[in-house]
Amino acid sequence: MQFSYTGVDSTSSKKSGKLEANSEKEVVEYLRENGITPISVKKNRGKEIAFFSKVKTSDVVLFTRQLSSMILTGLTLIESLNILKSQKNKPEMQKIIEDLIVKISEGSSFSKVLSDHKDVFSNVYIALIQAAEAGGLLDKILVRLADNLEKSEDLKKRVKSAFFYPAIIISGVLLVIAIMNIFVIPQLGELYKNLNLDLPVSTKIVLGISSIFTKFWPVAIIVIVLGYILFLRLKKSDSGIKTIDRLKLKLPIFGSIYTLSTLDEITRTLSLLIGSGTSIVEGLNITSNVANNIHYRNAIKNSVGMVEKGVTLSSAFEYQKLFPPILIQMVKVGESTGKIDDSLLKMSEYFQRDLDLKVRNLTTAIEPILIVVLGITVAFLILSVITPIYSLISEIQ
Repeated sequence: MQFSYTGVDSTSSKKSGKLEANSEKEVVEYLRENGITPISVKKNRGKEIAFFSKVKTSDVVLFTRQLSSMILTGLTLIESLNILKSQKNKPEMQKIIEDLIVKISEGSSFSKVLSDHKDVFSNVYIALIQAAEAGGLLDKILVRLADNLEKSEDLKKRVKSAFFYPAIIISGVLLVIAIMNIFVIPQLGELYKNLNLDLPVSTKIVLGISSIFTKFWPVAIIVIVLGYILFLRLKKSDSGIKTIDRLKLKLPIFGSIYTLSTLDEITRTLSLLIGSGTSIVEGLNITSNVANNIHYRNAIKNSVGMVEKGVTLSSAFEYQKLFPPILIQMVKVGESTGKIDDSLLKMSEYFQRDLDLKVRNLTTAIEPILIVVLGITVAFLILSVITPIYSLISEIQ
């Protein structure tokens, strides 16, 4: 890491410059050894392009997986981090590893240093490491953490793939329709007008839509831009977030996929936290931040208050009127056997299987539906454009 410093020497002359060091402390010690009293020491920001240097979830997964493997072989945490440091990492990830080595060597705990990098390591990650340090189970927790992160990343990819294909097809259809209405159909409309043809109803409809496109497209663009700005503002307000998240849950077909992905994330995270020794209340508080829907987030937070008052977790979930009956029943089973984490893990696997099935069914069913819709749309446009020409040729013959 590079640091900029300013200081004064023994003759009270001002000195400034840049130094490569692992920490601010090293810079201060170096300056004092060389007869310079430091006034300020600042860490320089890297000049890497943010897009390429930003730490992604996949980088955290790889870091966790490699660290757990080395600790399982008997290496200490510092030894493992030094090996990771010697590997080719992204600049930002390299800085984090170096910071971990320096601060842990100075006496800080692993979880404490991770909490200085909350933009990379989630609250769940930090809480689990903290629990692992307390119980001496760092190697096992790291393995479970890596598994959890991989499942979470895989879940996001599956959900995105379910939405991606329909979005691409629909966007393509809309683009084709827009191009035809703006560039092709107006030309044919002028031709039909000059020939004074008697046009069928379908052709008149297509020409009317095309006329709206060509005359009012600037207005349409303005409306779209304003609508997008309004949507962004709506997303930042509490009422807007609640409305949007409620709509996400109630969307036909896609709503059930979104609900299952949310429940999978909640149950898997809570199972991991409770299984690592975290209390139910603390686990719920951390899990509420993982929930990607405000209604589930509020339901979990409300459950925290009830559990603190002595209500069982299953009763607290049941009171929220949001969690499915099967989840409530499995939590009751976990409470009676003393294995809530196992029950929640089984529910996570159940939601994951159901989600996989729905994504596969959606992908299988939506392809022929979209092809049929696309075919009907294109056929309607072609017939509307060709019919007058065909009628004209028939009259000439």
